[in-house]
Amino acid sequence: MRLKEMKIDPATMQLNVDIMGINNKVIVIGNGKVKFTDLPEHGETTIVTHQGKVKRVKWDEGEEF
Repeated sequence: MRLKEMKIDPATMQLNVDIMGINNKVIVIGNGKVKFTDLPEHGETTIVTHQGKVKRVKWDEGEEF
């Protein structure tokens, strides 16, 4: 993700995202952290949590045969 598409306002700590500039991404927010990642062409994306906190993001990619 390019920096111009995402800005954090230091005064309010709010995240501003230009959604017109990004495609096929997922935004994960947990424990004060923000992560952007691409979605796979074919597959599943699983967000794993433990005690209300994001622990990991897993991808299971595949393609129909």
